[in-house]
Amino acid sequence: VQLQAFGGGLVQAGGSLRLSCVASGRTLSTYVTGWFRQAPGKHREFVAAITRSGSSTYYADSVKGRFTISRDNAKNTVYLQMNKMKPEDTAVYYCAATIRPFSLSYYVTQSEYDYWGQGTLVTVSS
Repeated sequence: VQLQAFGGGLVQAGGSLRLSCVASGRTLSTYVTGWFRQAPGKHREFVAAITRSGSSTYYADSVKGRFTISRDNAKNTVYLQMNKMKPEDTAVYYCAATIRPFSLSYYVTQSEYDYWGQGTLVTVSS
């Protein structure tokens, strides 16, 4: 499966953006999908994950209550709605997917994801 992330841009603190991760080549509904981000000078970190059906979602503590991951399997797309954004949310955001059955033991671990999009830059100004 090939993944492409869209929707990054510049937003003021307190504002919102919605990122999209569009899949091609395979049906995205067969993949657990996650979002990760890498801020300047920092390691890439987990942001959110969603199970194949979309029935369960998981978030990093830093975004819980502000970000929402969702999926539209008919459109082969996973979304990340980002609200109440903060300057510390500034990063390149990547979507990732794995064919593995979902497990609480791995969903935050980058190496467990087999497919990655190219990243989209999000900048939050103060």
